[in-house]
Order: sequence, then structure tokens, then C-alpha cells
Amino acid sequence: MGRNIGPQCRLCRSQGYKLYLKGDRCKGPKCPVTRKKGAPGKGPRSRTKKISDYGVQLHEKQKLKRMYGMLEGQFRLFFGKAVRHKGITGENLIQMLERRLDNIVYRLHLAPSRKAARQLVLHGHISINGRRASVPSQLVRENDEIAVREPSTKLTAIKESLKEYSRSGIVAWLEIDPDRMVGKVRAIPRRSEITDLADIKEQLIVELYSK
Repeated sequence: MGRNIGPQCRLCRSQGYKLYLKGDRCKGPKCPVTRKKGAPGKGPRSRTKKISDYGVQLHEKQKLKRMYGMLEGQFRLFFGKAVRHKGITGENLIQMLERRLDNIVYRLHLAPSRKAARQLVLHGHISINGRRASVPSQLVRENDEIAVREPSTKLTAIKESLKEYSRSGIVAWLEIDPDRMVGKVRAIPRRSEITDLADIKEQLIVELYSK
């Protein structure tokens, strides 16, 4: 599986938007976006040109793709599934991305970022309905139970990440027992429930891929 191993903060700077790729660092004062550090490049003049409609659409696609830590081929596959699914394509895409196992592990506060959540899944620390899961892109379903496997419950990284649950709670469509490290998908999320993606204009992504 391909993965982006370059500087993560550089991606946030290029988008001018917090992608939450580095966990706690993104929420602290060291975040380049918080410090209003400009986009990477040669200089301000090269970044002030008028952006075309295509550029706006591409920017929106890159923002969403990078937020979920996906490469172009992976993202396009998910878009293809969203097109074939009944309903509004853009909303289908967001919903499917949220249903990815690595995203669910991140939303349950079992990992500080989606990248860290992907590592937990790949290394066999997570189970779905009692069965070991190792595919980060696997889509969960309503009433699925996601848990940290017994040998891995002692991992300090998971315990530290779960402290965020007591500080910020959890999204309404998930639930978790932090002591047992067991979570459950209460329902498939509606687009309106994914509040931290309120600034994402998924219709622009649909228009981009429809050309």
C-alpha cells in the first residue's frame, strides 16, 4: 500500500488548512497554520495569482484526500464507489471516508491521528466483532464493535490517546467504553453530523472528477 512519508506540516501549509495529520501538535501553538506561517514556495508573489475554477476544485480535492491520508489512486476508488451508490455522490464520498476503519479508530480516540490509527490496524492491534482486522480501508457497518485486542490494551500510546476522550468526548454516532477499550458504531453518520468537515465543499470534488 502506498503512503505519504513526506513532511506532514508542509501539507497543511500548502492547503492553508488544518488537516490534523500530527495529533496533539496540530492542536498546540507549534502548528504552522496556527502560527499563520505561509504556504511553502519561493515567495509571496508566486502565491497571490488568481486561482482558476479548476484550481479551486483541485485544492478542495487535495484537502480532503490529504486529511484522510490517501493517495490519488485510493481516493479515486472511493469516489467511484460513491458514484455507484444511491444518493448524493458528494455526501456518499464523505460518508464512506468516515466509515474507513482507520478513521473509526481515530474517532474513538484510540490513536492521536489517522496516520497513527492506520499503523494500529496494520500491526494487528484492532479487531472488528471479535475478529482481527488488518485493512485500514475496510468499511465498518452499523452496530459493528471495534476493540483493541487483548495483548495490545497495555500499549501506552493507546492509553495516552484515550485521555482525549475525557477532554472532548466523542462524535454522536459512535460510543466507547474507555476502560475496556471497546467502541461501537451506533449509526452510519449523516453529512450534517460530521461537523469538523463543515468547511469541505464536496460538490467541487464531484465537479472535478466529472470533467
